[in-house]
Amino acid sequence: MSNFEEEQEEELEVLRSIYEGDEKFNEINTKCFQYKYGTEDNKSILVEISWPETYPSVLPNVSLDLFHNKYLPPDFKNEVRDQILEQGQDFLDCAMTYSLFDWMNENADDFINRIPEMEKRQQVEKPERDESDQPVKVEKQRKEQLTKAQKRRITERTNHKGERERGWNWVDVIRHLSQTGGGA
Repeated sequence: MSNFEEEQEEELEVLRSIYEGDEKFNEINTKCFQYKYGTEDNKSILVEISWPETYPSVLPNVSLDLFHNKYLPPDFKNEVRDQILEQGQDFLDCAMTYSLFDWMNENADDFINRIPEMEKRQQVEKPERDESDQPVKVEKQRKEQLTKAQKRRITERTNHKGERERGWNWVDVIRHLSQTGGGA
């Protein structure tokens, strides 16, 4: 077992003991963890930290590109991620996952309070839809209403599939020739 694996195993045990029973903490696998900051879905941030092979001598992977954060603008997610990683610089070669989650916990309210402001800005930045973008209303064409007598005549001329019988438009060759005077 390498030195990195030993340190990761120790940190994993510490994280499990610290966050035992904490519903906001989620262990995805032995090298990936998530923590949810905030209470409401539309006013919360989910941070995911995963460990590369040589962690803790390198920074962990920090991601906010999760389905839970889909409403957050990309530049905001990048800002939060960059600030977390900036904090991680101070903890290189040390177990830092708890420290990063803890730093985010201390600053989460500041980030979460900016969410409504960003949502308003996004709505303003979206161009107004003009009339050409509106979907065209398709008017339904009314079916022609047939009387009982019309329906009866149609059914008398058609088979059970609503099709005319085979040969309905064939020409009687003998009658045709006698009318046209086709002599030999």
